[in-house]
Amino acid sequence: MAVIKKIFAKRELTINLTLRELRTKYKRSVLGWAWSLINPLATAAIYTLVFSVFLKVEAPVGHPSGVDSFPLFLLCALLPFQFFNNTINTSIDVLLTNGNLIKKASFPRSIFVLSSVMAMTLTLCIELGVLAIIFLIVGSGVIQWLPMVAVLIFIESFLVLGISLIVSVWNVYFRDMKYLVAIALQFLFYLTPVVYPITLVPKQSEIFGTDIPVRALYRLNPLVGLVESYRAVLYDLRFPALSTLLYVVAWSGAMVVIGFWIFGRSERRLAEEV
Repeated sequence: MAVIKKIFAKRELTINLTLRELRTKYKRSVLGWAWSLINPLATAAIYTLVFSVFLKVEAPVGHPSGVDSFPLFLLCALLPFQFFNNTINTSIDVLLTNGNLIKKASFPRSIFVLSSVMAMTLTLCIELGVLAIIFLIVGSGVIQWLPMVAVLIFIESFLVLGISLIVSVWNVYFRDMKYLVAIALQFLFYLTPVVYPITLVPKQSEIFGTDIPVRALYRLNPLVGLVESYRAVLYDLRFPALSTLLYVVAWSGAMVVIGFWIFGRSERRLAEEV
């Protein structure tokens, strides 16, 4: 696409905007980048207390890894989901916060969204790197699986980029979009097996006298396959199911194409609306 060539031509600007995002993220914070680790660890501790201790939700034993730890089981899905959630919540306002630059810009405005996603992707890499170290400490042979983790990060980044392009440009024209997206993300969290194993989702359920294939419908959510793939690689030490991985790849490819198409159609009037 022509927009990809334009973005590549402005790659230095994209890198500079990404670095700006990283520098300002924890500006004037005492702990700085440590918060990118403290936040997910604190969240994991809370969910472990509620779901594992109080509600007695048990994590399955990793196969063939043999790992048996609810916090590690949780973090394998929580970190990717928080990346998805936080990136969309950050990107949705990125065009409005850069309104002055957009009015003067002669480059693709999608660069602002791309730089936001790239900054958050780097944060995810750091978080998953720390998680990998924890797995090594408990005796897991995760090192050889890190290239597959990188592939999953790449796939998820494309999915997030596509969605971020859509919601960021829609938020310019419809300012309530950010609030609707926040609600949708909360709903999506509980429709994704982050704090519970997918085995707790019934295969069938009777609703209004009709048998509904609940788990099959549940799996239509691409984040289900995504977090299951992360868990397969990090927690189980095995390749994800090929059908699951291909489904997520198809979603990611489709969303990034649709995202650039919608953004391109809406970009012309951005300078007037921000």
